[in-house]
Amino acid sequence: MMNTSFGKNKDFDIEAIRAQFQALTQKVNGQNLVYLDSAATTLKPKVVVDRIANYYSFESSNVHRGAHALSDQATAHFEEARTSIKNFINADSADEIVFTKGTTESLNLLAFSYAKSNLKENDLILLTEMEHHANIVPWQMLATEKKLKIEFVRVLENGELDEDDLKAKLNFGPKIFSFTACSNTLGTINDVEKLTNLGHQAGAIVCVDAAQWVSQDKTDVQKWNVDFLVFSAHKIFGPTGFGVLYGKRKLLEKMPPYQGGGSMISKVTTTGTTFNDIPFRFEAGTPHIEGAIATDAALSFFNQLDLQKLHQHEQMLLQLATEGLQKIKDIQIYGLVKNKGPILSFNLKGAHHSDVGQILDQTGVAVRAGHHCTQPLMNRYGITGTVRASFSIYNSVADVRALCEGVKKAQEMLL
Repeated sequence: MMNTSFGKNKDFDIEAIRAQFQALTQKVNGQNLVYLDSAATTLKPKVVVDRIANYYSFESSNVHRGAHALSDQATAHFEEARTSIKNFINADSADEIVFTKGTTESLNLLAFSYAKSNLKENDLILLTEMEHHANIVPWQMLATEKKLKIEFVRVLENGELDEDDLKAKLNFGPKIFSFTACSNTLGTINDVEKLTNLGHQAGAIVCVDAAQWVSQDKTDVQKWNVDFLVFSAHKIFGPTGFGVLYGKRKLLEKMPPYQGGGSMISKVTTTGTTFNDIPFRFEAGTPHIEGAIATDAALSFFNQLDLQKLHQHEQMLLQLATEGLQKIKDIQIYGLVKNKGPILSFNLKGAHHSDVGQILDQTGVAVRAGHHCTQPLMNRYGITGTVRASFSIYNSVADVRALCEGVKKAQEMLL
């Protein structure tokens, strides 16, 4: 059983949390690992790793189609995960939860099922300059195929969306408005409920990329009134290769299948096929069973945390890191909005971001260096990439200190 002594405590017990993550016990280049790349993927608590091992050791079976006890058990656990995810994002029904490989596949499914069926030539899709490529490329592929138009809402110098530009482009009457709840590069947190209302007023269907948001605070699709929402399990302490597309039932029911094969059918004959009900019509083939079950374990882990104290802890680390880096000469930080997630993108002037990242790695500090799959945003700032440090529940003040010392070392070596 998982040690839950840290849940709902008066104080945020960082050592009790860190003890759940075995990866933090190892050394990198002779140094204790300082993992500051959670925006790329979070580390996995032991309870998630153990759940995957238990499935493969004792429960390994296919779902929905077996006539034996193991299959019944796997199917029950698989569908329990769907209910858990429904509750986690406050969907109206578990039928509105479609299992995918991750945020990227969820957005591709949306583009090539819903949008392909409902948009026509010259229709407009509205995105923002801060989007991950996963929320750009599928729309561009579809736009080329169907001769659609795409507009991007500008990002201000401080990392906020330009509200005037947003309102002006909503006046163009987009059919779809798809945006991130939290920028994976800048950390900017967008007001999902406000943007959704503006999108609906303009007549758009609204999709939210919640990949960076779900591990930070409560997700409530009904309160926000979003039409679609997507996220990946590996961003919230779950396994890679598993994700979610949430969609309002009335929209999902009108969408054709994304892929064909087993499980997504009702009946197949030599002359044609009828399709299964939602959500199964979108889940062709043997699914990522252990992914669903392990995601259920990850959400159980996350739900035991005090979200307010979690948020306070991560914001404290972000503030300390921001202040620490700002004391270093020639540091440029990108995205200084007040409301941001625990993500810090920066460059050391005169040094290449990859070189800084490599020196940090030599000191045991794991960060991301590059364009973070946000090249339009890099172009907006006139840069090719940044160093990105991202914090999570298992990071400590000592980790922030290691980051700042590592950047100082990079400065001494490179400049």
